[in-house]
Amino acid sequence: MPITMADVAARAGVSKTTVSRVLNGKGELDPATAERVRRVIDELGYVPSAGAVSLARGRTKVLGMLVPSLTWPWMGEVIQGVIDAVEEKGYGLLLFSCSRGEDSIRRFASQASAKSFDGLLLIEPEGTLEFIAGLYRGGLPVMLIDDRAKQPEDFPSVSTTNREGAQAAARHLLRLGRNRPIVVSGPENLGCTQERLAGFAEVYAEAGRPLEPWCVVDGDFTFDGGRQEVARLLKAGRMLRAGLSFDAVFAHNDLSAAGAIQALRDAGLCVPKDVAVVGFDDVPQASNTDPPLTTVHQPLREMGETAARTLMGHFEGHPLPESPVVLPTTLVVRGSTAGPDGIKAQQ
Repeated sequence: MPITMADVAARAGVSKTTVSRVLNGKGELDPATAERVRRVIDELGYVPSAGAVSLARGRTKVLGMLVPSLTWPWMGEVIQGVIDAVEEKGYGLLLFSCSRGEDSIRRFASQASAKSFDGLLLIEPEGTLEFIAGLYRGGLPVMLIDDRAKQPEDFPSVSTTNREGAQAAARHLLRLGRNRPIVVSGPENLGCTQERLAGFAEVYAEAGRPLEPWCVVDGDFTFDGGRQEVARLLKAGRMLRAGLSFDAVFAHNDLSAAGAIQALRDAGLCVPKDVAVVGFDDVPQASNTDPPLTTVHQPLREMGETAARTLMGHFEGHPLPESPVVLPTTLVVRGSTAGPDGIKAQQ
């Protein structure tokens, strides 16, 4: 038979409420009594359930996390940051994805209704905003982890600097003498796509080299999208007498940047000698492309960790932030960018 809280209480000569207070670290307790209860817990090998631990606290000490899909290239880094934080604090994590559409949302809704978790970490899945907003208005603490440059429904959020990261990429390419870039963008309805395009275009416009409409193509954040769009431009024969019509690619994520490198290699071109390539995200695979990819590092793990710590801090009496917590991007220079003489630029 499993050891119960009642067994601990009987052996220690106290009430179950006192045992619960010791487990939760709440309430005024005589130090000797608390020590006796802890000793009995150790002697009996009692392992408290989540319900027992939360009895005095009125909480589950579990966070929920809702994400669109676990297949997104950077999702693992964000989740690992969350896990690092919750394990350190002794919390649990319930992870929900929307990979099965409405079925997934129904399962998530049933868990939310049952109050299976104290607060929600959110990477907003398409079509869920109204439902999540209703939970938030109903009192569920929500912390948005956002790389899309938008904070819907004024949720507390952790975000990053998409525009500034793209500006850093543009300045890097200009320093290398790369004056004719193309942009392999993401879906145009996403805020991060708009911010990355705007930041990159601003720097080139200020340098007197505004982007032409044909220079921006949609790679859909996928390897095949990046490969196909760059191959299409090459096949279309956009060539000048002086050589290629573009000498650099700025891709809005690392996956489409890897696709662009493949298209260039398939066409017999050398990266970076003929065309320099810059990505965005700095997922773990970025350093393993051939050549290794220069990219804008998003602090993905730090975003997950910061969001989790902020949400758990809320349950310790710290208010959730009224404005986004912004973690900066940084440019990571690797072998996919170099000047015409083959010398890699300094960061």
